[in-house]
Amino acid sequence: MKKLQDKILSDGKVLSESVLKVDSFLNHQIDPPLMQAIGEEFALRFKEDGITKILTLESSGIAPAMMTGLVLGVPAIFARKRKSLTLVDHLYTASVHSYTKNETNDISVSKDFLQKDDIVLVMDDFLANGQAALGLLDIVEQAGSKLAGIGIVIEKGFQPGGKLLRERGIRVETLANIASLENGKVSFFEEANTR
Repeated sequence: MKKLQDKILSDGKVLSESVLKVDSFLNHQIDPPLMQAIGEEFALRFKEDGITKILTLESSGIAPAMMTGLVLGVPAIFARKRKSLTLVDHLYTASVHSYTKNETNDISVSKDFLQKDDIVLVMDDFLANGQAALGLLDIVEQAGSKLAGIGIVIEKGFQPGGKLLRERGIRVETLANIASLENGKVSFFEEANTR
């Protein structure tokens, strides 16, 4: 998605050969017109799949999931990382390790919001090692729901997550697939390789 790639090039900050900071438009401050375009693109890619629910992880996946849900006309659910007084039982849970934060969190979704007849689109802001996606897939499996695929805003294609998921036969749609962050520069795989 050229608009997203252009935004990454203009506003993203390469912090190391494995870390890209996009907090000015995606995962701290949010660029609403860009999120709308992202939602429209994911909705276009998954419009024939009968999606009934979108599942993401708090908090950075919420904005793209919500905009995609708006276009598709379906609810967006976010798995919680933090314990809540109102979310204590009747839950699907999974463990997710974050390499960026170097911590493991239990994530949870109320069983009220995912059922066997749901067709789920899993979404997240980043795909690197694939741990968040695997945790969300675990929840989809626990619910007995059907997985339509995974929508990723930015994939670090040089890390193993995308390959791991695709080797399992999972459809992964990526809007911007980064080939390298070497020498402080972002380079992308060609668009055809992101599908």
